[in-house]
Amino acid sequence: MRSETEKQAFRRAYIEARGYWVEFNDGLLEHSPEWLEAYLAYSSTPARVGPLSARMRELIYVAVDGSTTHLFLAGLEIHVRLALQVGCTPGELVEVLQLATMQGLDSVVLGMSVLEEELAAMGRALPVEQADSAVLDRYEALHGDRPGWLAAMAAVSPEWARVLVELLGTADGTSRLTARERALIRLALAASPTHLSREAVRTETRRALELGAGVDEIAQVFQLVAHLGLHACSEGIPAVMRASQE
Repeated sequence: MRSETEKQAFRRAYIEARGYWVEFNDGLLEHSPEWLEAYLAYSSTPARVGPLSARMRELIYVAVDGSTTHLFLAGLEIHVRLALQVGCTPGELVEVLQLATMQGLDSVVLGMSVLEEELAAMGRALPVEQADSAVLDRYEALHGDRPGWLAAMAAVSPEWARVLVELLGTADGTSRLTARERALIRLALAASPTHLSREAVRTETRRALELGAGVDEIAQVFQLVAHLGLHACSEGIPAVMRASQE
């Protein structure tokens, strides 16, 4: 059990390290202060020793809290404010949320790969030879590769493939972020514990390395998105506190 003075001192230390205090931490501080103290060291170390700037860290947090596989509004609002405080612009934050929107494309990548496998098991194949080469050329100019899932979609649904690549090109052409920053943000989305797309992690890791990202920067991306695990406490701890007081 911690005294009120000790609790106040810890709250100040937490805010100094993380920039904010959330209400559910009060429950952890009351019932498991040793764990919360250890968690503070765990969660604050990447920012203290890692190479990514405060600006880049906040862009990543905004992306993963705003992603459709997580949608953690409380965290999103905190990190939007922190992002603005460390120099991010509203336009950059809007772009981050646009990158998070394209996380849905992983459904297409997975789905077309499975469709191709199941057709092959039946002795059939997707008509990839009929793919619109202009679509693939445009995608390759943007991203440096010609993925099989896009070739399959450009054959089965060429109009959709064309407008998809046009959307991706528009996003890149109007971007306020660097290509390396976009790759790291997409990597964070792919590696987030609420998404965990191995294929997307591999693709974005390769792109980030090709764009000059350091191994330590990529490792820090993984460390940052691991912090989403604490969100198990965001609703759970208040529920425990309410029930225990009934």
